Amino acid sequence: MNKSDLKRDYPMLRGRFAKKGYDWWWHNFTAVSEKTGEERSFFIEYFTCNPDLAKEIPVLGQLKENQDFGNRPSYLMVKCGWWGKNATQLHRFFSWDDTEVYFTKEYGYGVKARNCFASETLLRGSAEISEEDSKNHPEYMCDAGSMEWEIEVEKQVAFNVGYGAGDFFRFLTAFEMYWHAEGMKSKYSGYVIANGEKFLVKPELSFGYADKNWGADFTSPWVWLSSNDLVSKITGKRLENSVFDIGGGRPKVFGIAMNRQLLSDFWYEGKSYEFNFSKFWTGCKTKFDCKETEKEINWYIRQETHKAVMETNITCQKEDMLLVNYEAPDGKKRHNRLWNGGNGKGTVKLFKKKGKQLNLIDEVEAGHIGCEFGEYC
Repeated sequence: MNKSDLKRDYPMLRGRFAKKGYDWWWHNFTAVSEKTGEERSFFIEYFTCNPDLAKEIPVLGQLKENQDFGNRPSYLMVKCGWWGKNATQLHRFFSWDDTEVYFTKEYGYGVKARNCFASETLLRGSAEISEEDSKNHPEYMCDAGSMEWEIEVEKQVAFNVGYGAGDFFRFLTAFEMYWHAEGMKSKYSGYVIANGEKFLVKPELSFGYADKNWGADFTSPWVWLSSNDLVSKITGKRLENSVFDIGGGRPKVFGIAMNRQLLSDFWYEGKSYEFNFSKFWTGCKTKFDCKETEKEINWYIRQETHKAVMETNITCQKEDMLLVNYEAPDGKKRHNRLWNGGNGKGTVKLFKKKGKQLNLIDEVEAGHIGCEFGEYC
């Protein structure tokens, strides 16, 4: 459902989440090398954790001395990097003393730490990790390299999942993991400098995405797919006002795990086709099969309501992906094969449903697909 709600992008680490909680703002987009014209997909995330456990320095949960003394993580982590050849993730940590997180009703959220900044409309920052530090500090959970960015954000289409992330359930901190995509279709502009090479971010070619997750823990399985690089296979025309977004796994409510479920919305040329298990009156049903082969990750998802069916087939080459690293607010690192990419490809079929009869609305070829899959291991 395309309904903007900046309140869902506000900082959420209060109540029980203040001592056992995370809150992140995620962005991914495509840019072009100023020198070679090569295309590359990038990601930037501002990840906050356990503010009420703050110390003078960032508390890293994978550091042995913190594990020995039972110190849970507490920090702002600026995560950034790229997919494709030599896929890289970089982490820069700040203590809460060096971090400011705030919101205003008019302009939404803000995160600031030294030269790193994020808001609804602007991203700025840098990260640099040496080969020596990457090798000698496994608690950093990242590769070596450098990245700098200055980017403007224009969020165009939102995926509002409804009452599950609304005021009442946010107040209760009922779910273990919440989701809101204020900019599931976004335009980005500016530049990125990755390992010394400058990339230009052009709005019409950025294929941008922005969302937010928060809670006390992650989900397993973990599934995410999204793209606004869509071309109709029926007409051959690019869909300029379309985007799809799929996410979820196995949600927990008040600590009780539900069946495997996904939330999704296909905003197709100005009309929403939503598949949301929490809206039980729509008759939403979901089947999904995600698997890892030797060379690729495959997603097959079929969702239906009383009015529509969406069938999604996506593939991403593992050589273009990375194993993305997070530690949970309790200090455990349970996701150790969480595949993450931005170069997925595939098709989406959308049907109008009347009784048992299905009428094809469109079959869409998708590129630049943001994608994720992993289970605890």
